[in-house]
Amino acid sequence: MGIGTRKHWRIAPPAPPTFFAQAPAIPPLVAQILYNRGIAAPDDIDAFLKGTFEADNPFLMKDLPIAVRLLRQAIARRDPIVIYGDYDVDGVTAAAVLIQTLQALGAPVKAYIPNRLDEGYGLNIEAITELAQQGARVLITVDCGIRSLDEIAAARRLGMTTIVTDHHHVGAALPPADAVINPRRADCAYPFKDLAGVGVAYKLAQALIRANRQVPLPTTHLMLEEADLLDLVALGTVADMAPLLGENHMLVIKGLAALNEARRPGLSALLELSGVAPGAVTAKSVGFVLAPRLNAAGRIREAMTSLDLLLAADIQAALPLAQELITLNEERRTMTLEVQDRAREMVMARGEVPPLLFAASPDFPHGVVGLAASRLLDEFYRPAVVVCIEGEWSKGSARSIPEFHITEALDTMSDILARYGGHSAAAGFTVPTERLPEVEARLLALAREQLAGLTLVPTLQVDAETPLEALSWDLYHAMERLEPFGYGNAVPILVSRNARVVEGRTVGADGRHLKLRLADDRGMVWDAIAFRQGDWIRRLPYRIDLAYMLEANVWNERVNLQLNVLDIHFPGEG
Repeated sequence: MGIGTRKHWRIAPPAPPTFFAQAPAIPPLVAQILYNRGIAAPDDIDAFLKGTFEADNPFLMKDLPIAVRLLRQAIARRDPIVIYGDYDVDGVTAAAVLIQTLQALGAPVKAYIPNRLDEGYGLNIEAITELAQQGARVLITVDCGIRSLDEIAAARRLGMTTIVTDHHHVGAALPPADAVINPRRADCAYPFKDLAGVGVAYKLAQALIRANRQVPLPTTHLMLEEADLLDLVALGTVADMAPLLGENHMLVIKGLAALNEARRPGLSALLELSGVAPGAVTAKSVGFVLAPRLNAAGRIREAMTSLDLLLAADIQAALPLAQELITLNEERRTMTLEVQDRAREMVMARGEVPPLLFAASPDFPHGVVGLAASRLLDEFYRPAVVVCIEGEWSKGSARSIPEFHITEALDTMSDILARYGGHSAAAGFTVPTERLPEVEARLLALAREQLAGLTLVPTLQVDAETPLEALSWDLYHAMERLEPFGYGNAVPILVSRNARVVEGRTVGADGRHLKLRLADDRGMVWDAIAFRQGDWIRRLPYRIDLAYMLEANVWNERVNLQLNVLDIHFPGEG
């Protein structure tokens, strides 16, 4: 990121003095970060720091008791059950959670995950019809289904008991399923609304396990514990960027502990081949190492490869599957860069950068259009839509900025979309190709209207200002207690003003990165690295304001505190 694309710093307002007074044992800067995350009550602070958030009773979730009753009846009758999932990590882990649970209860269960390239996101009537013809009597959706009204109605007509588990935003009407489990339902009393799809599936699994503990089914094969599923829950929750607060925070803490024990053969194999040692798994390594590899299968081949890996019985079965995912991920990375470059060319060929970026081509592989859209958004800070044209139908993926709710935008054109879904920052849709120009025109018109007059620059949410001399290893370790970091509980970002530049030089390929040594008012010198900001070297001032993350840098077996610089301002710029 060069000088021309500096960010706006939104510095959180300071907490009131009374807040600091009730948490005297916590460093004030750490207390401020907790306040910024909405964690203000003493009991909530204590629970967050200890990771002891008390999970809510799964039976509070609307329709979940109905689902447990229906499933126990189906298992007792030996009715074949199908888990209908999604092809991303959240969907695959959710499917694995319920398959492992139902198998332990003795249910005849299998999974169906649609092919992204041929079927697209969510349920489709052709697949449901085929599953019914194969003998499926119960259909459970995971991470999808909340907007699949016609498809659920078709499953009911085919005689299938239907249970929807989902976490996406609810539409104008609920699907006509026997049970619809989604904490975002307006009539759902479950207090925590931000579970990932795997989190909702886990609540159903919890309830089934607890019900079986009270009255065991005669079909039960083995005693499964809720904790046996937490590695999958952490994996899907982090990968889906669910906010790591409240119940998610607790689930991911416990799930990461299970991941680090590497008891699941498939994940043990993937960790080994990816170079991540058991005991060193963090939310960051889940998000940047495990999740992309597990996602790669669904993006360019079949997501069943990832599900097979998660359910592999032993390391011998797991290793070749893990290697296949690593190979597919390399292929996915190459494809993404090619689509990104071509989409960027199409956008730039139109001259001035529009308020919404739109690129469509039959040459774009459907599995990577969402990743390409994300990269365009990162580069231009505009909503971005990348579309794969497949004959009569076109499948698009959209990524958006906080100023433009992309799913609400798609809501306004539901009359021409065959299917769509998502949330404020990301969505997907299918549309007849002949209507694609209309989708582009209407989205662009909405963006022009809603973004008019706004200065569209990326915003850094800064937790606090602090002088460099206040930094220390004690502060770093105190902030470590806030982990795991991720969406909703980001790595703390700090701002320090008027730092003196002792040395500046470019490093990396083509001088893309900037290496700095900065002095505080005591004369103490701090190492800093500014990735993709090498252009600053041409006009680096003597004094700078900087926004950064404090991190431990390991180099040649030496560890020192380092400032990971996210942005630089001239002093006095704000």
